[in-house]
Amino acid sequence: MSMRKVGDLPSALGEGGAVERRLAGHKPAVFLDYDGVLTPIVDRPEDAVMSDDMRTTLRELAARCPVCIVTGRDRAMAQQLMGVDDLVVAGSHGFDIWTPQQGSISDDRVSGFLDLIAEVTERLRDDVGSIPGVQIEPKRASVAVHYRHVAPEDRDRVGDSVQTLLAENSDRVALTPGKMVYELKPNIDWDKGKAVLHLIEVLGLGGDDVLPLYLGDDITDEDAFRALRDRGIGIFVGRADDPEVGDRDTAAQFVLGSVDEVKRFLAGLGR
Repeated sequence: MSMRKVGDLPSALGEGGAVERRLAGHKPAVFLDYDGVLTPIVDRPEDAVMSDDMRTTLRELAARCPVCIVTGRDRAMAQQLMGVDDLVVAGSHGFDIWTPQQGSISDDRVSGFLDLIAEVTERLRDDVGSIPGVQIEPKRASVAVHYRHVAPEDRDRVGDSVQTLLAENSDRVALTPGKMVYELKPNIDWDKGKAVLHLIEVLGLGGDDVLPLYLGDDITDEDAFRALRDRGIGIFVGRADDPEVGDRDTAAQFVLGSVDEVKRFLAGLGR
């Protein structure tokens, strides 16, 4: 599979209209990560509230074409931060999928792991919960350990504890990488890419007249870019000069440099 540097990607807003040409004769189906795409990355996860302008843009887009949110966040928290509860949301990296029409449409393999996540969450609270700056975020199907506000000299303690837990539970627990966060989830073959393909099937979006687009900014979004590589469009959100992006390789085909550019792009889709 062809990978390119983020800095080498053409803009999805480029004057050449490459995205528009790909969409010609097709209806878009839009899949969107939340943090870093619909809202800027912020120091405290609970402060990532969607702006009124982006909420309006999202609602107008949803009136024109299918829109699905695919996020690492807990689904209920994502809906609360968006201020929107009538869109399809795949929370916890696709482990918790919900639609306003059908309710839960999560893959059946996920439901048996809720007790495991509760156990892992309690272990993390005991091991690292007292370290200043650590934020433990339990979700329905995973648990995240944020260390952005942990002093540099304490970060190895957090990482060592997570690695020890993984080593002791390698058959049950897996690590999902992220920006200044360790996320622990059930060790089953499931990710954002498989969640998007599941949604395409369940929502009846697999026809030749539909072109799926995925917008994401994090390492976990690469699974979705790869899943759609031969059947849709992947758009990386971020700048190559961002130290958290750096000289990253990506399977996306286009780039948008900021949340504001995402808003401009979404406003023009499907018109």
